[in-house]
Amino acid sequence: MLTTAVSSASSASSASSATAVALRRIQLGNALAAFGNGFTVPFLFVYVARVRELGDGTAGAVLAAFAAAALLVLPFTGRVIDRSGPMVMVVVGAVSAALGALGFGLSTGAAAVLVASAVMGAGIAVLQPALATMIVWCSTPGSRSRAFATQFFLNNLGLGVGGLLGGMLVDEHDPASFTLLFVIEATMFLVLLAVLVTVRMSRPAAAAAEEGADAAGARGSGWGVLLRDRSMVLLCVLGFVIFFGCYGQFESGLSAYAVEVTRISTSTLGIALAANTAMIVLAQFVVLRLVERRRRSRVVALVGLIWTVAWLAAGASGLVHGAQAVATALLIGTYALFGIGETMLSPTVAPLVADLAPARLVGQYNSAFALVKQLALAVGPAVGGALAAAGAWSAYIVVLVLCCLGVAGLALVLGRRLTDREDRPGSVIVARGESTRPVVEEQPVGAAC
Repeated sequence: MLTTAVSSASSASSASSATAVALRRIQLGNALAAFGNGFTVPFLFVYVARVRELGDGTAGAVLAAFAAAALLVLPFTGRVIDRSGPMVMVVVGAVSAALGALGFGLSTGAAAVLVASAVMGAGIAVLQPALATMIVWCSTPGSRSRAFATQFFLNNLGLGVGGLLGGMLVDEHDPASFTLLFVIEATMFLVLLAVLVTVRMSRPAAAAAEEGADAAGARGSGWGVLLRDRSMVLLCVLGFVIFFGCYGQFESGLSAYAVEVTRISTSTLGIALAANTAMIVLAQFVVLRLVERRRRSRVVALVGLIWTVAWLAAGASGLVHGAQAVATALLIGTYALFGIGETMLSPTVAPLVADLAPARLVGQYNSAFALVKQLALAVGPAVGGALAAAGAWSAYIVVLVLCCLGVAGLALVLGRRLTDREDRPGSVIVARGESTRPVVEEQPVGAAC
């Protein structure tokens, strides 16, 4: 019996080690893809409108095509992930994103750049829930917050470093320099694929058990289950407001407000954006230690209040006349406060999506939340841009302040619906002395891993 116990312990240790290795590879591949994105994303508008001389209208259409393609593919992505495994969508997404990036670099006409934008947008969109599902499979409720926080940290680090290097390489008067950036981005997507195909992991045993029950007709499936899950629906509404009120404004209304109302220079705006990234990179793991054992709903509510202060600071920056240094400091502080909020959300919202999902529908839930995010990122800039074009800056600030207060209120309402395991999983696991090792089947999931 002692031999059996030792053997079981050894097997558990080996499984835990393999899972940790798989998670590190997923994080590495994700960081490299973010690095490639950082090379091009800040320069898409300038590239299309100025370098290829296709005009601002075409550049706007390119960004719209990018978002529209994501909205078209995400409703179907989750079903494929749950049935065939996340690796299928990783292959589709990485190859599509690489082809789209190459298309951008080689295109000279409006039609070609629109197609390239759609292909790349669709590829990047399906990668998001696929990677999230892989992280869920390689983590437990107790370790999930740290796993997603690490992903967010590496994403921002990759985007920041990529954007910095891309800015050094690019030359608006040399189209070949932009082509080089897009080639680098395409290569990073293929490197992501090369790293992830080496990952070996298995479908969680709980997912297999639920699929067996589903086959026996005991459960519903897909969108029907999700739409009947009131906690998940409320979380999606909350997610929409979060992405609309923060991320959806970074490159539209807030940037326009900074330049037109606060009257900072574009170079100072770059410093403000850098302050946001720096805050995320420097504070992520400090913040993680402070929030990972607290109730997720209350952490999100606090983010809403922090962002309320951020928008009030932005509004104040436009009222300080004759004290440009104060106005600039307030505006940079706005971006820094947004960064603090983001570090609090990364270990909170994505793990909550995973913990609300039935094990067999993790891909569906991740895809649905990614769809909500894309909707918010499409609507947010449109609303912000419309208010900016109308010069309704006071209304703009009021709308965003109300959104952030709405985040706080919705989070508290959601908290009343969540169980302790969903709202504060780390504390529940520690209190009960449960294992943090993922439980997996012996058989790997075909082409998935």
